[in-house]
Amino acid sequence: MPLLRIPTPLRTYSNGQSEVSVIGTNVQEALTDLTTQYPALKPHLFNDGGDLRPFVNLFVGEHNIKDLQGMNTPVRDGEKIMLIPSIAGG
Repeated sequence: MPLLRIPTPLRTYSNGQSEVSVIGTNVQEALTDLTTQYPALKPHLFNDGGDLRPFVNLFVGEHNIKDLQGMNTPVRDGEKIMLIPSIAGG
């Protein structure tokens, strides 16, 4: 199973879990499984239309999925998916 790393600000919605084992062969399936396990995460990751929010960045290994195949990026058993929210400030 792939492992999805949850950033500290979102761990409240994953019962404090920093990593969650997810089922899926691509990023979309892995996120669907994640939000099935922890439904409170869904509004923080997806907009009302079901699209990934623009401030959510996902990495498979060291590569941003935006530079790969997006939500269709394949993931293998044991591979890490990192969820990194953008941080803005001034």
